[in-house]
Amino acid sequence: RLYGVIPIPVENPATHLKPVITMPNELEPGKTVAIQVKETTGKPMTYTLAMVDEGLLDLTRFKTPDLWSVFYAREALGVRTWDLFDQVMGAFSGELQRILSIGGDKDALNKSSLKANRFKPMVKFLGPFELKKGQSKSHSFIMPEYVGSVRVMVVAGQDGAYGSDEKTVAVKKPLMVLGTLPRVVGPGETVKLPVTVFAMDKSIKNVSVELIVNELFSIRGGNTRQINFHGTGDQMVTFDLAVEQATGIGKVKIIATSGKLKAEHSMEISVRNPNSPVSDVFEKTMQPGGTWTTEFRALGIPGTNKGILEISAIPPMNLEKRLSYLLQYPYGCIEQTVSSAFPQLYLNGMVDMLDNMKKETELNVRAAIQRLKSFQMSNGGLAYWPGAQYADDWGTSYAGHFLLEAEQKGFALPVTLLSAWKDFQRQKAVSWTYNASYRNNDLMQAYRLYTLALAKVPELGAMNKLLEKNELDVAARFLLAAAYQLAGKREVALKLISALPTTVKPYRELYYTYGSDLRDKSIIVDALCLLDMRTKAAPLVKEISAMLCTTDWYSTQETSFALMAIARFTGNTKGSGIDATFRLNANQSEELESQKPLLTRKIDVLPGKKEILQVTNQGKNMLFARLILTGTPAQGDSTSSSNSLKIALKFKSMAGEMLNPRMLEQGTNFIAEVSITNPGLRGIYQQLALSQVFPSGWEVINARSSELAQSNTAASSFSYQDVRDERVNTFFDLNPAETKTFRVMLMATYLGRFYLPATNCEAMYDHTISARVPGYWVEVLQAKK
Repeated sequence: RLYGVIPIPVENPATHLKPVITMPNELEPGKTVAIQVKETTGKPMTYTLAMVDEGLLDLTRFKTPDLWSVFYAREALGVRTWDLFDQVMGAFSGELQRILSIGGDKDALNKSSLKANRFKPMVKFLGPFELKKGQSKSHSFIMPEYVGSVRVMVVAGQDGAYGSDEKTVAVKKPLMVLGTLPRVVGPGETVKLPVTVFAMDKSIKNVSVELIVNELFSIRGGNTRQINFHGTGDQMVTFDLAVEQATGIGKVKIIATSGKLKAEHSMEISVRNPNSPVSDVFEKTMQPGGTWTTEFRALGIPGTNKGILEISAIPPMNLEKRLSYLLQYPYGCIEQTVSSAFPQLYLNGMVDMLDNMKKETELNVRAAIQRLKSFQMSNGGLAYWPGAQYADDWGTSYAGHFLLEAEQKGFALPVTLLSAWKDFQRQKAVSWTYNASYRNNDLMQAYRLYTLALAKVPELGAMNKLLEKNELDVAARFLLAAAYQLAGKREVALKLISALPTTVKPYRELYYTYGSDLRDKSIIVDALCLLDMRTKAAPLVKEISAMLCTTDWYSTQETSFALMAIARFTGNTKGSGIDATFRLNANQSEELESQKPLLTRKIDVLPGKKEILQVTNQGKNMLFARLILTGTPAQGDSTSSSNSLKIALKFKSMAGEMLNPRMLEQGTNFIAEVSITNPGLRGIYQQLALSQVFPSGWEVINARSSELAQSNTAASSFSYQDVRDERVNTFFDLNPAETKTFRVMLMATYLGRFYLPATNCEAMYDHTISARVPGYWVEVLQAKK
């Protein structure tokens, strides 16, 4: 350019569109909204129309899209840029998805069909639409029950021309009403519902407020209130709600009426029971022609009851109870995420399931696959918790094993997830050296080599190196033999396990491979089935089946591997199948026929009623029948416990003084402080889980988003913390004689009487290490003036 001369950009007017929105400057909830769109000069265009809550847009500083500025932006010439972010950061690092169990402050859980939709966003998106030259179009819809401000946006384009328009309008009416409830409530609780009525017109004098609820609530003190206004403004009335002994989605509708004016506000709220479910099992071995009749009552409060009839032609394995334990397990590390989904890959080959159960199983497996993306690190390994600094070796092999089996079953895998995993496994396999200080170090390498062979990329050099090691662990030998079998070296595989016993010494592992003797026996069964040595595996299968049918507690790792081992053993055997009938109460008998060795059916259980189940074996072989009942009781465990672990719970004011949480004034900020001590009698404790569920009327103040909470909740180190609306789960290790203290800031927010559930701490892989502080009722009272 010449000195002192400023170049003037040249624009082609034909590249501009000028859409215009015509609509009222004020809208009213529940009434029809009419919006007209046209192009100022009559040009043809294609456009979309959106109406969004201005508050939502402000949260992200969202601006109405300006397509012309994007497509006709000035570009620098001859400049090439690149980065290495795709090699440093995983392509899916920004996506966090959660399985079955509900998410936390770091994870989004998409289960809208199962939970109350408490906060429905004001979002409308229409289009695309096409306008011909000189045309205009009108759009109309009913405005939702929303009060506030919305932005209406139109974005248009046509043959290289672009434009947009926006308009912000208020949404209000002369009479408005708004109610507030906690995010969740529990059975037996009482809560005061504050209702604010806004009178925006001087003519409004007398207002009647009516409350309508569904069967999960009862209203104390009447369902109507009267308000008198002497001018514009707002007034508040309260209703006393009692929660019934049931769970589900509670619905509340508030109706304010003044003459011909009417305003409504509807809310949904989850009525959840924070207590742990209980179960009961009835069972019978049925000879051919035999009939089993049993009486039972549903367990737990209404809404939590479930009954499953399990008929098996093979020794029972308590499938429903053990699988439910995996699905309901409240935490979500890499091991537990895989354990909850892995056995479900094999159910269809072993169990005769109804179509809805098949769909549910497929959804669970897909959810697990998607969640595993959040665990993968830049080096391809998978961490124990999302965001951790190091990959977990056993968890990485376990997750890869699941992904490979899922892919074989026809499930699609995220791009690069498996390829990056293979690179990590290869690098770890070839660089592995034996380390006696790590328990099951050889088993960890054997599992890694097995998964690589399963992925059709065996590392024979590393396999031969492990083969040369003396005194190889029994389970590691079987896994290595399975790897050789997959690699096409059957002779080596058979020689490796020839005359090898299948016995495993009892043990339990809190870390490293999270193993036990039951888990290792299951690994051996899986390897023997792969080697087509089912006769040798049969005694172990019976032993595993018997262990699963006891009332003993088993970890997620044990349960998952045990179920998979039995499924692998029985999945390809047709046997003599199942031929039976069942009848519930006076209902008509239903046929139960299947060529598969296991069949399950849901039983409709009715709370508070004695019911009779009758099952008849019409086949020629022995059948094993089991009725599994589950439900959640109204009250949690009111007893304290201390099993090789000590726990102390204190509540303190913001000044550090002791506080009685049983009666708090509304608006009180305070601290829940939990101290966990390892007595030192059993060595280091690893993978401890502290679960704190708080009353519905208390609000958790997240230290990640509140400076006040952050400065008042300094805590001991932990591996991972999951903060949710009404609970906090903390995971950590504890050395002998060490005490760790964790703090959560809370606010007494909602008036009422609520239940504080028990505070629990346990070792996730050893149920004998646990401690509990009992729960009790608390109240939030009106603050003194």
